[in-house]
Amino acid sequence: MTTATSTNRTGALQRAMLYVIVYALTLLWLVPVITALITALRTNDDILARGFWSAPTVFTLNNFVLAWTRGGLAHYLPNSFIITLPSLVFTLFLSSLAAYALSRFRFRFDRLILFIFVAGMMLPFQILLLPVFRLMNAIGLYNTYWALIIFHTAFQLGFCTFVLRNYMRTIPGEILEAARMDGCNEFRVYRQIMLPLTLPAMAALATLEFTWIFNDFLWALILIQDDALKPVTTGLAALRGQYVMDWTVIVAGSLIATVPTVLVFLFLQRYFIAGLTLGATKG
Repeated sequence: MTTATSTNRTGALQRAMLYVIVYALTLLWLVPVITALITALRTNDDILARGFWSAPTVFTLNNFVLAWTRGGLAHYLPNSFIITLPSLVFTLFLSSLAAYALSRFRFRFDRLILFIFVAGMMLPFQILLLPVFRLMNAIGLYNTYWALIIFHTAFQLGFCTFVLRNYMRTIPGEILEAARMDGCNEFRVYRQIMLPLTLPAMAALATLEFTWIFNDFLWALILIQDDALKPVTTGLAALRGQYVMDWTVIVAGSLIATVPTVLVFLFLQRYFIAGLTLGATKG
C-alpha cells in the first residue's frame, strides 16, 4: 500500500514537472509575439522617450492603418497571394504526379530519378542565386511574377515528391487494382482514388509550402525589382527607409503579414496533424 502510494505521488510529481516545463517553454516561445504586439500598439515617440523595454503609456491602432495604407501593404499583400497560390498549386499537382509514378510503377532509372529529387533537396539554394538570376533575365521573366512562381515550383518539387512518394507507398495496391478492373485509366485512378487517399499528406504539405513560399524574402529580393510587384516580405523591408526606422509601423506590418499563414494553419490544422501521424501508423 505504501509502495503504491509512493508510486502515485512520484507519477503525479513527474506530471506536474512536465506541465511546468511545457508551460514555461510555451511562455518563452510567446515572448517575441507578445513583445511585437505591444510594440505595434505603442507610438514611436513613446519608445524613443521611454525605451523599448519600458512599460507603454499610450496604446494606438494607428500603426496598423499606416502599415496598410502608407506602408503599401494594400498591394504588397495581394502580390504575395498572386505568387504563392499558383506556386502552391503547380507544386502539389506536379509533385503528386511524379510521386504517383515513382511509388506505383517500376521502370528504367526510376531510382535514379528519385535520387535526383532527393539530391535537389540537399542543394544549397545560395549557390543558385547567379544562375537563376541570369536564366530569368535571359528568358525575359526577370521582374515578373512568373520568375518567382517558376522558381518556387521547381525548387519545392523535390521535397514534395519525396514526401508524397513515401506516403503513397503505404496505400494498399489492391484498391488501385480494383479500380483498374472496373475500367479506370491511370489518370482516373490517380485523380479519383489516389488523390483523395493522399489528402492528409497533401494538406500537410500545403501548410508547409504556403508558409515557406509566402514568407520568402531572398528570391523576391533577387528576382523582383519593380515596387508594384514586390510581395509583402520585401515590401516590409522598404518600410525601414520610408519611415526612418519607425519600428512600430514595421512591426505592425509584420503582424499583418503573419495573419494569412496563421489562418491557413488553423484551417488545415486537422489535416496537417493527420498527415504527420497517419503515415507513422501504417506498415
